[in-house]
Amino acid sequence: MPDSHATAKPEIVNHLGPDSFKPDGLRPFFEYRPLGLDKLTGGKVGAHVIRAKPGHHADAPRHTHALSFQFVYVLKGWAIFEYEGYGEHKLMAGSTVYQPPGIKHKEIAHSDDFEVLEITMPAEFETATAE
Repeated sequence: MPDSHATAKPEIVNHLGPDSFKPDGLRPFFEYRPLGLDKLTGGKVGAHVIRAKPGHHADAPRHTHALSFQFVYVLKGWAIFEYEGYGEHKLMAGSTVYQPPGIKHKEIAHSDDFEVLEITMPAEFETATAE
């Protein structure tokens, strides 16, 4: 078996433990686990698991993201989101959301065990407050 440390190639298989969540991300009430697709795709695709920080609640304005693709799959818990033109929706484990580029949206509430997988294109994008 080749030594994976002897090559400069990015790892295509990763085993992420519970300490792989980072507290610094877009929202202070969430923790983020980057999944490495940004490095593997040269920034074209981003993927991370986002989970609620227990005891912290949604406190972000309505906003938009400057990206071409955003997909969310709920792994655990629930959250209520409002999407411009689509109204409020309670997302639960197994729910999926395709957020069209530039759609105005806002999280209203989430459970302490809320956790999602999010995939974006590109990996890095800007977020702007919207009215």
